Amino acid sequence: MTITDHFSASSVILDAAPGNKAALLDQLAAEAAARSGRPAPEILEALQAREKIGSTALGRGVALPHTELADLAAPVVLFARLQRAVDFDARDDEPVDLVFLALWPASNRKGLLASMAEICGALRDPQSLRRLRGAKTADDAAQIVIQAVAQDEDDRDCNDAPPGF
Repeated sequence: MTITDHFSASSVILDAAPGNKAALLDQLAAEAAARSGRPAPEILEALQAREKIGSTALGRGVALPHTELADLAAPVVLFARLQRAVDFDARDDEPVDLVFLALWPASNRKGLLASMAEICGALRDPQSLRRLRGAKTADDAAQIVIQAVAQDEDDRDCNDAPPGF
C-alpha cells in the first residue's frame, strides 16, 4: 500500500490562504474531518500535540504534519499549496508553502511511517517541488505527486540492486 492509494485530485487544496501555522492546521483538520468523519477538534488537537513535540517542517518550504488517531477507519492524505508561505518553525528558517497531511489509524503505525517516507522521498527532487508550486489544477498537482512517488520507488529499486546488476 502506498500513499497514492489514499490520494487523488480531491485530496489537493490549491492556493489556500491560512495566514499562519495555527490557521493552516485548523484548515487541514477541517478538511480531514470532512473526509474521515472524525471531529475536526479531535484532529486539530492531535496535530497540535504532534507539533509540540517538534515542528514537522522538512525544509525547502515543505511541511508534513502527521498524526495517528484511534479507530480511524482509513488513512487521509492531503496536499495544500499556500498562496503565501507561513512560518512553520522550520530548521532552515524557510517559510512553508507546500504542506502534506498524513492522518493514519493508530493501529497501523507502519503505514504512517511508510507514507511519510514516500512523501519525503518524492519531495527530495527539487524539480517536483517546482512543479508543485507551478501546478495549475488539482489534477496536475495530484499527478505530480503520484509521479514523484513512483519515480522515487523506481530510484530506490535501482539503488537496492546488487553491485554490477
